[in-house]
Parts: sequence; C-alpha cells; structure tokens
Amino acid sequence: MTAMDVDLPSQTGKSHAMNVDTAAENGDHLPWVEKYRPLTLDDLVSQQEIISTPVQNFMNQGRLPHLLFYGPPGTGKTSTILACSRQLYGSEYSSMVLELNASDERGIDVIRNQIISFASTRRTSTIGFKLIVLDEADAMTQAAQSALRRVIEKYTTNVRFCIICNYVSKIIPALQSRCTRFRFAPLQTEQITSRLDMITHKEGIKLTDSGKQALLRVSHGDMRRVLNILQACYAAYDTIDDAAVYHSTGQPFPADIEYILHALLNDEFSTAYSKINHMRIDKGLALADIITEVHEHLGNTELPTETRIYLLDHLAEVEHRLSGGANESIQLSTMLGHFKIAMEIAASGVASKS
Repeated sequence: MTAMDVDLPSQTGKSHAMNVDTAAENGDHLPWVEKYRPLTLDDLVSQQEIISTPVQNFMNQGRLPHLLFYGPPGTGKTSTILACSRQLYGSEYSSMVLELNASDERGIDVIRNQIISFASTRRTSTIGFKLIVLDEADAMTQAAQSALRRVIEKYTTNVRFCIICNYVSKIIPALQSRCTRFRFAPLQTEQITSRLDMITHKEGIKLTDSGKQALLRVSHGDMRRVLNILQACYAAYDTIDDAAVYHSTGQPFPADIEYILHALLNDEFSTAYSKINHMRIDKGLALADIITEVHEHLGNTELPTETRIYLLDHLAEVEHRLSGGANESIQLSTMLGHFKIAMEIAASGVASKS
C-alpha cells in the first residue's frame, strides 16, 4: 500500500467534515420551522392588525406591558415575541431574555428557582427591564400560576412577562387581568401561500398545484404544520402532489370521504358498516380523522336543519368517546346508527310537509 493510498481516506473524510460544517452554517440541519422562523417583525406574514399598531408602538417607545398571547398553534405567537425581543434588545438579547417552555417546566419549582433568580438580578441594558417568555403556559399547574401572579407584581419594575398559550381559559383570571391580551387567529390562505412559495423556491421543491391545495387544506391555518408536512414530503418524494401530502399525514383522501359519506347517507346499515370498516382497515384511517372530514363535507351537503343539528350533536359525542379511548369499531356502529336515525328524521320532515 502506497502513501497516496493511505492519504486518500483522510482527504475524503476532511472534505466530508467541511461539507457538514458548511451545511451547519447554512442551517441545513435545522427543521424548516426553525430555519425559516421570522427574525424581525417585518418578516411576519400574519397578525398585522396586532403587530402594526399596538406591538410596534410598544417597540418604538421602548415600553412593554405584560403580554398574553393566545390562539391556535402555528399562528405566530412565539415568533412575534422573539422578533420583538431581538428588535428591543439587539446584541443584548441572550442576556436579557429568558425563554421557558412551561409544558416541560410546569411546576412551582420553576417559579421559585429560574424565574425569581432571573427577575431579581440587576438589569444591565439601556431598555430598563428584562423579558421572560413563558411558552405553552396553559400546561402550568394552578399552584405555579398562582405563584407567578405574585412574582409579576413583585418584580414588575425589573422584568416583563409574555405568557403564551393555546387555551386562554386555562390561564387563571388573576394572571389574565395583569396582562394585555392579544388573540392570534388562524392564518389565512394567502398568508400561508406567500411563505410557502418563498420556501419552495429556496429549497428547489417541486410542488404541484394539487399538492399546495392539499397542504392548505390539512393545515387549518397552522404554518408550523404546513412546514413540517412539506419537509416530510420533500424527504420522501421527488414531486409533492396531493397524494404525497395525504400519504405523509395519514389523512383520508377527499374521494374516500365522499365514498364514506355516500355510504352513511344512502346504504343499508350492514352494507355501510362493511364498506367503511374495510376502507378504515385497508387504508389505515383513524375514525377520529374520518369524523373530522365528514363534518367538513356535511357543510356542503343539502340536509334539513333538524337533521344537520342532530348529526353534528351526535358526531361530537362519538368524537368525545374516541378521545377517551373508546373502541373504534363500536363507535363506528354508533355513528352509523345516528346517520340512519338522522335520515329517518329527514324523511319524516319531508312527509309532514307534503
């Protein structure tokens, strides 16, 4: 073996290491949710009615009240406060901002230790106060929230809090009253589309029109969900179409839901059960997902008002039982039974009118 033969592997390994370092510097190893997270308020594509007036005014004046951001996931709550923090503190960001995920550190100990320790230390910034971001605060215990109420009052000259949650009803009223509340609505289609087009262009993704429509349909206004599904599809498919999206998420195809809904409304009980159960097993569909999609399709189906009310009420009951761990086969029978009763209600209504 010659010296050249020995050197070749080390050169190859060095080249590979350089490629890995370059990829790391470019953020290629990051999930796209983090890689494309907005860094400034101008980068945010949604919630302009919140950002453009009240929040931007807070930034311009260098004043910030305690904030409570709430709304569905993936609507820009965390991105907004992080962008505000970078604009407010600049290079001092890392020393002036404490980020905590309350779903991981949800007990009273995190209030006594990390938060009080950070809030009680002297501020060094020209801004005059530090910032504590409590993400997913609706997972905090009642005791921790009660303790946090007192901390907010005691250290208000030294620190500001931004409480972020999905369900504001899970935040105790005492905390809500101490914060300026902002509700973040689900993103609109055009807002998601603009960011989606930018990312597909940068990443060189082949996304068909049907794939884009499927992404928008399954996202329900959640930008985080769009990016996670897009990245999963990109790893598995050269071209992303609607089939790639539905296969990656396990969601039922619209054609399958139309087939199921036709069986629910028109077929005899045992025939409908056999058709839907075979499709559920063969395609690996969850009954909860079927109910969600059937609910959306019912909105486009002409039904008497009494029938629609009955179906929506009892579909909610079935979904609630499934969330508690009920047997899917039994609940499928229950759902079918409700549809057959609903059809009898519709028929009796038509007969009485005639």
